[in-house]
Amino acid sequence: MAEEKKDFVVKDRRIFSEDRSEEKTETASDSPPKASDEAGDKTESVDKEEKPAEEKSEKDAAGAAKEEPEDIRLPEINFPTFIFSLNSSALVHLGVIEDPATGQKAKNLPMAKQTIDILGMIEEKTKGNLTEDEASMLKHILYELRIIYVKEKG
Repeated sequence: MAEEKKDFVVKDRRIFSEDRSEEKTETASDSPPKASDEAGDKTESVDKEEKPAEEKSEKDAAGAAKEEPEDIRLPEINFPTFIFSLNSSALVHLGVIEDPATGQKAKNLPMAKQTIDILGMIEEKTKGNLTEDEASMLKHILYELRIIYVKEKG
């Protein structure tokens, strides 16, 4: 194990408050330092000194995302919600409903066609494995999307 490959670099990007680092120093004097602690401290100090502006803005954005309320309930993940998600995506690309990100209606027919084709592929690949309700739902969604696509393209 004398030879080590250095294909990648591991950096400790955890954020420690100053109070926490003081506690770490105090406990380190009480007991012998561990090799992992020494490496973590070195990496931490390097990160603090040489942090590009892009990394700081990414952490700020991540911190803002964490501050959002955690009581947002997402729908259960199952086959029908997956199909409805793809249906909504296709409707956004067809310009039928507003894009949730921009709040505007915009047509992107190639993306709509791709999403419709994905739903068609799912229908073909799952044939015989779906319940009657799931198969009927998928068939009707595909029918409606294809009709809207043909109207928008023509």
